[in-house]
Amino acid sequence: MIENCHYHVETIGNGDPLLLLHGFTGNVGTWKEGIAYLKGEYRCITVDIIGHGKSSCPAEAERYNIELVARDLKELMNQLGYSRFHVLGYSMGGRLALTLAVLFPEAVQSLLLESASPGLKTTNERLRRKESDEALAQKIEREGIRAFVDYWESIPLFATQNKLPLKKQEMVRQQRLQNSIVGLSSSLRGMGTGSQPSWWEQLPSLSMPVLLLTGTEDKKFTKIAYEMSQLFPSVVWKEINGTGHAIHVEDCEKFGTIIKEFLSHT
Repeated sequence: MIENCHYHVETIGNGDPLLLLHGFTGNVGTWKEGIAYLKGEYRCITVDIIGHGKSSCPAEAERYNIELVARDLKELMNQLGYSRFHVLGYSMGGRLALTLAVLFPEAVQSLLLESASPGLKTTNERLRRKESDEALAQKIEREGIRAFVDYWESIPLFATQNKLPLKKQEMVRQQRLQNSIVGLSSSLRGMGTGSQPSWWEQLPSLSMPVLLLTGTEDKKFTKIAYEMSQLFPSVVWKEINGTGHAIHVEDCEKFGTIIKEFLSHT
């Protein structure tokens, strides 16, 4: 329990600590296949981010503030006995991982970002995105989780997942369906891209090793990764052919291999 919020945590493996942070609508289960490649050499610590899975889902959007949640995670790692750790984040979890690195650079041994961004650069962009996040939150409240998941699976960002085996598609769908109306709508309002600060100007000050991962079919985040790669002092950028936004789902073997290789040099 951290600041009246329960975080569901699962750990597996031995070695240096690696904190893994899932994306919007995900949970600890999203990392299961990728962890198989890492648990032999790393202590993999997976967390259901606030509003997701088995963690608390408070109704107050303010509790989902990305800086506040980053502080929760720093305290969580302290409670587990780790003052310094690697952190890997996907999409929303990547924005959260980057926030951790900005606020607590001394604690982050290396930063691994899969299909992630530092937020939006201008106030106007953030305001427009905040409006669309609010509209999406209201859609969840109005139509329910199942209708929202139907919609979420249909957006272009996840089109490449339609090539996955039906069993894997169903696994991802079931993870999404396990979430709650309150948790997802509050997460959008409090931790959506429109609500978080822009970290673009902070990137040149982050001296830890950074890995950027993007899929070649994810044009939006490939462009963002290119811009980010020009700003980090110590960065490796890997593009995975034929994959989209969720590389760890679409090509878990390639994903696990790249993560393991990068961490072995940090």
